[in-house]
Order: sequence, then structure tokens, then C-alpha cells
Amino acid sequence: MKKIIRNPILKGFHPDPSIIRVGEDYYLATSTFEWWPGVRIHHSKDLINWELLTYPLNRVSQLDLRGVGPSQGIWAPCLTYCDNTYFLVYTVVNSFYCNMYDTNNYLVTTENIMGPWSEPVPLNNFGFDPSLFHDEDGRKYMVSMVTDHRIPKKYAGRLILQEYSHSDRKLIGEVKEIYKGDKIFLEGPHVFKRGDFYYLFSADTGTGEGHGQSIQRSKNIWGPYEWYDGNSILTARDNPEHLLQKSGHCDLVETQNGEWYAVHLCGRALDNRNPEGVRFGGCRRYTLGRETAIQKMKWTQDDWLVLDNGTNLPDIFVEAPELPEYVFLQKPVRDDFNDDILDIEYQSLRIPLDEYFYSLTARKGFLRMYGRSGLASRFSQSLIARRWTEFKFEASTCLEYEPLVFKNMAGLICLYDCDNYYYLHVTHDEELGKCISVLTAENKTYKYPVGFLKIENDTRIYLKVTIDHDKLQFYYSTQGEEQYKPVGPVFDASILSDEACSEGWFTGAMVGICCQDLTGFGTYADFDYFEYKAEIGE
Repeated sequence: MKKIIRNPILKGFHPDPSIIRVGEDYYLATSTFEWWPGVRIHHSKDLINWELLTYPLNRVSQLDLRGVGPSQGIWAPCLTYCDNTYFLVYTVVNSFYCNMYDTNNYLVTTENIMGPWSEPVPLNNFGFDPSLFHDEDGRKYMVSMVTDHRIPKKYAGRLILQEYSHSDRKLIGEVKEIYKGDKIFLEGPHVFKRGDFYYLFSADTGTGEGHGQSIQRSKNIWGPYEWYDGNSILTARDNPEHLLQKSGHCDLVETQNGEWYAVHLCGRALDNRNPEGVRFGGCRRYTLGRETAIQKMKWTQDDWLVLDNGTNLPDIFVEAPELPEYVFLQKPVRDDFNDDILDIEYQSLRIPLDEYFYSLTARKGFLRMYGRSGLASRFSQSLIARRWTEFKFEASTCLEYEPLVFKNMAGLICLYDCDNYYYLHVTHDEELGKCISVLTAENKTYKYPVGFLKIENDTRIYLKVTIDHDKLQFYYSTQGEEQYKPVGPVFDASILSDEACSEGWFTGAMVGICCQDLTGFGTYADFDYFEYKAEIGE
């Protein structure tokens, strides 16, 4: 009986996948944007089961994202392997949502996937989505798209190619345009070779519901490239009810048995839509962000690559390769903070959290988090979070905290970016003393919909949130986990979505814990655990 892969394979906020095989091991890199460390790499041996393995950009000398806006930072990493070396190229976007984008492209390398990875090598800054190709003669080339700040743009989109010298650690020679947007806007390009042809494999038509994947080919790496009449070879744009919307931005891998697979980004839509008259008016909302899926591919008799299913619509259930199944140990749903380092699943915003922000040793079995900047800060927040992976889940925590003034806060947060969140927190009020409140932010409109609810001092406070598609409900307790009481109304979870946010729209909703002290004194909260329980489904 054939084994089956169920899509998405990486659920929740895992866009722009890039995949390689090294022997019997598969490695898949995805974008992280303003979240730190930079670039998530997952590992598999069967293309069915995946485990988060490492983050290659994990030193401030490699990556400092202080000041970058929502959905900026790390874009579209491309992972390749050649001559016993792993290569990772990526973009750091410092300015977007403006006339002149700042898109800085870099390369890091290592001989061990677990690192350490090198210091970044600067490449060109023409645009984003760089990809490295290793030719059979040992030469290397970088392809990327080009941004155009002129109004109007001369072309809808451009792709450029330039040679890279590994010995000199820099790009060399002519920069040549190999695509000038005469048919359709392209980005996320990869070059690969099979037989006599070089193939240019690119995402088309943006990254929304019109997204797709196109293929071209040439017998010369510099072109001209021939357009395939069957493009887009992968898209859901004509099937709005299909589960895997936004499908595109592919990368390819060949198994050790000669089977071909493409990984691609996708999104699972809510029914909720934006109101008319706003950015993306009428568009559906995607709280889980852009995820990663996989498809089986095949070659036609005239040497074009297409979906194995005979259509251009990606499959939810995909035939797995003929490989032994390899299952990873599942982590417990509750993290009791008993280790000396944070679990790899958590990320922080823009910079690493060091002893200035938290401690796992100050009080054994607790995460002590020192209050720092406010939630709008693009510089130094005491916050850790993990991805929403399903439409239904619950997350909870327990903290001990003695806020002294109203500028002290700590608690449980669901957020999309620094302008959009729901925050259930413990704070202090001049009349009530210690209390519970909810702060909501929707595109910089802030509300306290439940006011402030007094709680006793010297108590353990339990906080919980449940998500059911577009419904978000907070709970709290001072009497243990069996005595939760709802706090606040049922909120609209769909505002924590790609399309609903005024600035960022490339990431996905996160849930986590945080602490602020706007006095600057660093008052701390002790978190006993963090728990995330998802209900698997569509």
C-alpha cells in the first residue's frame, strides 16, 4: 500500500520553501522575516515527517534586525549543497512599503548543517529572492528578481543572472537580465539543469490567491529562455474552494530513487473577508499565514516538468516516495522550562533574547522574563512566541508576578505584528492593585474591552486562550487549571491575518508570552510553563 503525504507538511507561517537532499537526508529552509533567529531549517528522511532542526543565522554578527518593520527582515532563503559545503543565500529587507526598497542579499556557508555558519558575504542588492546554482563545470551563478522604484515601472518584473566566485567570495562579471516581464511578473527564481537544458523555475503573479509557478528553459544559462505553453504548471487561482490557496514559489528535489518532488508555499483560508475600501478589500483572511506543501512531479516526453497528477492544481494528499518511513519523537505539548536553554520552537522579535531579557536558571523550573520595551517596539521586546499551526488550538501559561505600577505588564499574547494583537495580561492599577486586563490592537487602534479586574496579591495566575477558526476567547484563573473563567467577549481572530494588517502581510499569527516594564527598571515575571495543544484538521 502506497504511503501518503498530507499537505501542508509544515503548518503555519513557513513560506518560501527551499529544499535539498544530501545522501538520505532532506533539508528544507523557510523565511522568518522579523522573527529571530533567522531562517528555519527542517529535516526529513522520507518527505512525510519533518522536524525543526536549526536556525543558521543565530548570531547578532550575522543578523541584526533592530528597526525593521513588520514582514521585513529575512526573505526567501535558498539552500543548496555542493563540494561538501552547504550554501544559503537570502535577502535582508530593511525598507519596504516605500518607493525605494532596500533589499540586501547575502550568502553564508558551512560544512555541517548544524553550523556554525559563516559570517555573511554581501552580494548584490538589485532585488530580493536570490538563488544560487552550481553548474556541472564548477561555476556558480546567482539569479534574483529586480525591484523598480520608477513610476511607472519599465517592466512588470525582471530577473537577473550573475556569476559568483566562491574563491573570491563575491559576484563577478556581467549582470545580465534573463527575463523582462513581457508575459507575467516573476519572482522566487531558481535555475537547475537536466540533460541539455537549463530550467528557470519561478513564482508568478504575486503571492496572493493568484499565485502560481512557471517554468522556462534554454540550452544556454544566459538565455534566451523559452516559455512553457502550459504555465502556470502549479496554481489554485481558478479553484477558490481548494484547501491549498496561494500555491506557488516552488523548489525541486530528486530522491535517491529518481523521483521528483516540488515544495511550494500555500495558504488555508478562513471564510472571513476584509471589508471593502481597505487594502486588499474583499480578500479572504489567512491567520495561519503561508505554509509549506509538497507535490509529486513528472517529466513530459518533450522534457518539461509538470505535476504528476496531470493537472496544475496541487494535491492535498500526495503519493510519498519509495523510502523507509522515519518518524521523529513528538515533543510534549507543555514546556515546563526545566532546560537551561529555550526550546527551538520559540522565536523572538528582531534580536536574540539574552540574560538582559530572561533567565532559565534564576529560578529552576521557571522562565524569568524581565520587562523591557512596549509591544510596538521594533528594537527590544521581552517576548517569545510560536506559530499557530491549526485553526483550532488552545494555549496556556501560569505566572507569578507582582507588578508595582500600571506600566508593568506580563501575560499571554496572540499577535500578528507589533500593530495587531490580543494581549491578556496581569498589571497594576492605582485603585485596584494587581489586576487582569485585555489590550487589543487592530492596525494601531487600541482598546481595553474588559477594563481591569482585581485579583489577589501573592497568587499564581493561570491564563489561557482558545482559538476556533475566527473566534478567540481568553480565560483566567487564580484557583488552578480546573477553575478557568472567561474574560472578555469572543474576539475576531481573523484580524491576525496576512490580508487584515495595514503594514505587514507575509508572516502568520503567533502565540506566546511576554513582559513589559515601561519604567525601565526591569520588573520580572516568573512563568511556570507554556502549553500549546492543537486540534488537527483542515
